[in-house]
Amino acid sequence: MQLFPVPAINPHMRPRTALVASADRSFRQRLAHVLTGLRWQVREAEGGAQAWTEAEAALPDAVIVDSWLPDLDVGEFLGEFRDRYPQVDLITTAGNVAAESPRGPYRQELLYAMRHCQETDTAAWNTAPAIGKLDREGSEFAKPIEGSRPPSSPALLSAAPILPFLPAGIGKTISIQAGRTAQGVDLNPSDRLPELVGNAACMLEVSRRVRLVAARMTPVLIEGPTGTGKELVAEALHRLSTRSRKPFVAINCAAIPEALLEAELFGHTRGAFTGAVQGRTGRIEAADGGTLFLDEIGEMPLALQAKLLRFVECGELQRVGENETVKVDVRILAATHQSLAPQGQNGAFRADLYYRLAVFLIRTPSLAEHPQDLLLLIEHFLQKLGRDTPVKRLDESALAKLGAHDWPGNVRELEHVLERGAILAGENPVLTARDIDFGLAMTQPLPDFSRAARS
Repeated sequence: MQLFPVPAINPHMRPRTALVASADRSFRQRLAHVLTGLRWQVREAEGGAQAWTEAEAALPDAVIVDSWLPDLDVGEFLGEFRDRYPQVDLITTAGNVAAESPRGPYRQELLYAMRHCQETDTAAWNTAPAIGKLDREGSEFAKPIEGSRPPSSPALLSAAPILPFLPAGIGKTISIQAGRTAQGVDLNPSDRLPELVGNAACMLEVSRRVRLVAARMTPVLIEGPTGTGKELVAEALHRLSTRSRKPFVAINCAAIPEALLEAELFGHTRGAFTGAVQGRTGRIEAADGGTLFLDEIGEMPLALQAKLLRFVECGELQRVGENETVKVDVRILAATHQSLAPQGQNGAFRADLYYRLAVFLIRTPSLAEHPQDLLLLIEHFLQKLGRDTPVKRLDESALAKLGAHDWPGNVRELEHVLERGAILAGENPVLTARDIDFGLAMTQPLPDFSRAARS
């Protein structure tokens, strides 16, 4: 028995294009299958940023947006999209439409396809808050329906098989937490960026700041201890920006010898110095139109800081060995494990450059500042390791070892310890305290075997 009528199809109607934005691949595929049968051309997007990219490349006739996106706030996405493209039919998975969205003869087909998917599999429709109808200003949205819940992360959904032996009370640390900033701003775990794993208030604040500044040209300085994910923050800023389709160029200022760093950044002409057998475009110029990420900016020599300051101020650079200037349009993000403000005061870092780079500051917390996220991080890394090999599990003794460690290397150290433990465990599907001990011991210098042999 047919639950809803199939819309009549006009064979002479031109093919229409629909863009489906959802993190649920299965839902996108089901909806695309139904719409294709109705003679629609369907493009897919895994999140809001990709949906913007697809729409800018080729404007669709309609956009169907899931009630949760992994990278952007759905309410803000719908409001901004409606304002920029008022001619596009904009619908959420709950069947709500923008108040000012155009109503065409194909609306029935879209709603039919969505109802068909809803009847065949309700999982995608019941795991996220419902999004209400846009008002005339595009700013107010209905509250989530009673009984609805924010979408859980993949880590939380699969925690049971990965962490089967939880010590008493430790499971409480994996629960989603809400919080409030010092300025009284509420922190919502559903707003967490997918690449920034952690539901502690300090981690949610990082996601909040990234969302606030991502769409702007504002220079951002990312400060935080080594191994806390500063480059992930930079990549998220680029991904959520209007420059996401342009290059993201990263350079570690501490990894390149001082004599070569200037040429690496600004480029050089043929014969500019010994060994320069041909000219080369610098990293700054390679990022034209996109984002330049200067990692460990605190290690940059003072003389080169002056040249970088000139570029930051006017957007022009000179290649090494060349007199002419080149205009380059880049957004600058910088990161450091040091605190640059005191160095700016004592002359170890140029104060004028610091104030131009630190227009907006984001601080990544050490793992010791959010130990309640340890289980979530463990789950995340075990799932990551399981992409190529069977997913490992942890027993109670392994969890106790991980919980007792102070993690001076922060999240990066945790990832490497789990990877080493998984390798040392071999075919054993469960990591034990012995595997973790070996993983932690391998962070220490190797013993001098030659001395042991002589003795």
